[in-house]
Amino acid sequence: MPAREGNWRGSIRIVRSEKVITGPYMDDSMIAALFDAAAKVRQQAHAPYSGFAVGAALRADDGQIYTGCNVENAAYPSGTCAEQGAISAMVAAGARRIEAIAVLGDGTRPVTPCGACRQRISEFATATTMIVAANLAGTQTRFTCAELLPDSFRADLLPNGKRG
Repeated sequence: MPAREGNWRGSIRIVRSEKVITGPYMDDSMIAALFDAAAKVRQQAHAPYSGFAVGAALRADDGQIYTGCNVENAAYPSGTCAEQGAISAMVAAGARRIEAIAVLGDGTRPVTPCGACRQRISEFATATTMIVAANLAGTQTRFTCAELLPDSFRADLLPNGKRG
């Protein structure tokens, strides 16, 4: 079922209290733009096995929005997540920092990134980067990266202590 046009404006119900999030300012219209992009790319998802289409859109430090959708494979571990696709598109374009990311799927509650994608997001985000999860009904939950993946494994833990 495709998302309804404009579903992200005026009909959002926050299901947990929003904390103060520092970093690049993301107002409701910017978040709505991310969800519009996520809804559009979600329609391209290849999910013939689970039927669970997911779209993701992120705003990078270059000001651009990058999108991705899940792509399933008959050999289940070979599939990719929507967030992974959006991050790959960002990196391929030369950007290296996520300012905010939106994830959209048809769940009974907001669809959050899987554990592997939380780590992928962490690689290109700061502790205060906004991650917004939603379902097609418009229910939305906002997290910081640190809330969604506390004490993440980061580059500074590696012996050389640098980013690649």
